[in-house]
Amino acid sequence: MSDLFGAAGLDRQAPRPLADRLRPQRLADVVGQDHLVGPDGALTRLLRSGSVGSLIFWGPPGTGKTTVARLLAGETKLVFEPMSAIFSGVADLKKAFDTARGRRAAGQGTLLFVDEIHRFNRAQLDAFLPVMEDGTITLVGATTENPSFALNAALLSRARVMTFKALDDEALLKLLARAEEIEGRPLPLDEGARLSLVRMADGDGRASLTLAEEVWRAAGEGEVFDAAKLQEIVQRRAPIYDKSQDGHYNLISALHKTIRGSDPDAALYYLARMLDAGEDPLFIARRLVRMAVEDIGLADPQALVVANAAKEAYDFLGSPEGELALAQAAIYLATAPKSNAAYVAFKAASRVAKEAGSLMPPMTILNAPTRFMKNEGYGQGYRYDHDEPDAFSGQDYWPEKLGRQHFYEPVERGFEREIRKRLDWWEKLRAERRR
Repeated sequence: MSDLFGAAGLDRQAPRPLADRLRPQRLADVVGQDHLVGPDGALTRLLRSGSVGSLIFWGPPGTGKTTVARLLAGETKLVFEPMSAIFSGVADLKKAFDTARGRRAAGQGTLLFVDEIHRFNRAQLDAFLPVMEDGTITLVGATTENPSFALNAALLSRARVMTFKALDDEALLKLLARAEEIEGRPLPLDEGARLSLVRMADGDGRASLTLAEEVWRAAGEGEVFDAAKLQEIVQRRAPIYDKSQDGHYNLISALHKTIRGSDPDAALYYLARMLDAGEDPLFIARRLVRMAVEDIGLADPQALVVANAAKEAYDFLGSPEGELALAQAAIYLATAPKSNAAYVAFKAASRVAKEAGSLMPPMTILNAPTRFMKNEGYGQGYRYDHDEPDAFSGQDYWPEKLGRQHFYEPVERGFEREIRKRLDWWEKLRAERRR
């Protein structure tokens, strides 16, 4: 056998990455996914039932999707057939399906593991349907993207989605302890640096082990790094963030809801997260403007002015100075009084406008630029509000068939308190002048 390795130019003792050497040999050894592989985990229960079926593994990188798929094949006595959607096409799929049919005819099943399955197009995903239905393969697809958006409904209806979670600090520390056991030496880090390394890994087990390898390579005899030194010697892992996918939508949703919820510190945190991940600051600026009109409205009319000014300031200053303007706007919006009364009123008015059709306004408030229109009664009886007591005529401005509607309900917060007083006063005058 050693001659075969030599002939192939391979060294049986060639160094392997730490993550590969620590790959679990049993499902029970997988860390951070107890909800799937623990004693009462979803996959554990499926294995007990004796019927696993096709699965979609959804979760961030480095959470054990490939490892669990490989171990699952062993537990179910299926041949593990790996494939990457990045490097595979229709011909590769056809070959894999034909091979699986041959195994099936010989009484052997196949677990076809497709990494990055969301990279396949609709036609390629549809090709899986018949071989899943007739039992030729048990499909396990892995994706970092939300299956609801990334995969078609036909495939999802035939597969169960299993969600893998980013590894928490406890799971990552357990991985590092295993690495030290395998290496037979402690990581040359003090307690603060150890926790800093865990944070750098950003929930990715593979990244934590790669960082650990960098630390061991960099350390001199007897040297122990603190957190500051650790930052110097290892490259920080890029945040998990795809501007067209889940990370983008999750963080902008978090920013919006923290501003709506009047928590300026949380708003600053999510704003910093997005900017750190490379989000387009002008996208954030546009969303701040939306928050000003949707969640603050007339409770503080300055909010829209501040949000627009932040956008203009970023346009003028650029990065990084302009980012402070966005931060200032986020703080202002988060601490402003909140009201969605204008937003709700506009939606209600839009609904009535669509449902009621093309109703003519009262003739009283129509212009009469021609003699014919004057003769027809356009503008007759109109009262010029500035000539009326209190600059208020109290006329009826609504189409006769529709009648007076009520959409806008200002809240008892911020400037809308004053608006409420005005509306109540005008309603009182309106009632008096109808008598």
